[in-house]
Amino acid sequence: MSLHDPASAHSPSPSPQHSPLGKAVAYADQYDPALLFPIARAAQRAELGITAAPPFFGADLWTAYELSWLNPRGKPQVALAHFMIPCETPHILESKSLKLYLGSFSQTRFADATEVQARLRADLTAALWRGADTPGSIGVKLLLPEQFDQQTIHELDGLNLDRLDVECTHYQPAPELLSVQAGEPAVHDEVLTSRLLKSNCPVTGQPDWGSVQIRYSGAPINQEGLLRYLVSFRQHSGFHEHCVERIFMDIWTRCRPTQLSVYARYTRRGGLDINPWRTSHPQRPPANMRTARQ
Repeated sequence: MSLHDPASAHSPSPSPQHSPLGKAVAYADQYDPALLFPIARAAQRAELGITAAPPFFGADLWTAYELSWLNPRGKPQVALAHFMIPCETPHILESKSLKLYLGSFSQTRFADATEVQARLRADLTAALWRGADTPGSIGVKLLLPEQFDQQTIHELDGLNLDRLDVECTHYQPAPELLSVQAGEPAVHDEVLTSRLLKSNCPVTGQPDWGSVQIRYSGAPINQEGLLRYLVSFRQHSGFHEHCVERIFMDIWTRCRPTQLSVYARYTRRGGLDINPWRTSHPQRPPANMRTARQ
């Protein structure tokens, strides 16, 4: 069913076994929004005890490095694309389906980049908000070649937990490793980072490598325990978005900070990177997430 079919707006999500992830598929080169495969967030959140409104705000930032189409004269055009997806959407997108969808632009003629941007926003909004009573929208921004030097990567700011010489023995999420330093004065704003976050795709088993930044206020979190906890995701199977929400919820319930934000930046795979951000209170998103809000 096409995502432009009005009946699809309230149709149930397709079953995960129908996903193209981990399967040999033909790569379409003619525009086809039906290639998008949404996956409901609800089941994974239920595993974390989230059955109503979650205790966080935030968004998922995707960067697409492989986007090309034809202009009206048949000349190829290229761009980078930023997508900002609110965490309130009922669905995430299966990453291979987004890659296939973006690939379908390659031999399709569009009037200009503005038309491409409009198509991306309309199609992704329809997929991600499918079934919502009050659908919202998503942020889409294209960077054209003359803007490519704006695409910079800055190391996450904060105190690096990886400096700690700790013994690690857990490789599945172990929230019991989290604790606070009882009796110590509360911290107003501490930022901790690690480059040792690694999990696995729940469908293909491929490794997902990432860095994570944790900003919080409240009782000081035991840094050695936090690092061991982050390492414990090493053999865990989970999508990027779900891993970040698990980290948020475990710290939120075990350490009880007054404020908390968790931001993970994963390395690119298949021309795409996914960078989820969750926060307990409304605030400006991380600096490199802001470009997609336009």
